[in-house]
Amino acid sequence: MGEFVRLEVADGIGTIRLERPPMNALNTQVQEELRAAAQAATGDDAVRAVVVYGGEKVFAAGADITEFTTVSYQDMVTRAVALSSAFDTVARIPKPVVAAITGYALGGGCELALACDWRVVAEDAKLGQPEIRLGIIPGAGGTQRLARLVGPARAKDLIFSGRMVDSDEALRIGLADRVVPAAEVYSAAVELVRPYTTGPALALRAAKQAIDGGLSVDLAAGLALESHLFAGLFATDDRVEGTTAFVEKRKPKFTGR
Repeated sequence: MGEFVRLEVADGIGTIRLERPPMNALNTQVQEELRAAAQAATGDDAVRAVVVYGGEKVFAAGADITEFTTVSYQDMVTRAVALSSAFDTVARIPKPVVAAITGYALGGGCELALACDWRVVAEDAKLGQPEIRLGIIPGAGGTQRLARLVGPARAKDLIFSGRMVDSDEALRIGLADRVVPAAEVYSAAVELVRPYTTGPALALRAAKQAIDGGLSVDLAAGLALESHLFAGLFATDDRVEGTTAFVEKRKPKFTGR
């Protein structure tokens, strides 16, 4: 697809692969190729779940800092919006998405992982938001998604200090969902999302929209969103199949329609 990011599809799983050696630095080109890959995964009905993977050595060690040394405030006003929206495109993939993290997920790399639904982390991996050490803050969702995931106090600890956390701490605070040996990260991520490749795609989409959308509004609005999405699923073939299969005491065969 792109020079540094591509989407591979096999058995219902789309793998968004970052390939910009040696550290998968997230420059503007990678940012836009990520956006394109996420849009492709969203629009491809053959993709029922997604793995974001940086390879066997490193997930992504952050932004390409060389781009920051000469950029002006006026330039960054525009570029910051594009950066945030590119990562938001990943977050808005209406399918189950897991980050498979090896090596480092720092700065923008950690923010990319936060844009996924789950994070499978290698035992020797390091995660963090070190932007404060450059005199800046996370700019692609880190202050918002990290606080929602691990709580504001822990997010402030990580963002104010810029320190890295190992896999044990990441699991303890909820930044990681599974920790496995480095050689098993990709396969563990695939196995995590494989069950969803035969699930009711429209119901999964609705569930993700209800959870993520509800987090940004008050409870009443969230409940209204849930009710709307719940009712809408009664127009789907999968609802008919699911309820009929339950009554007939058999396994449902969902079609995603």
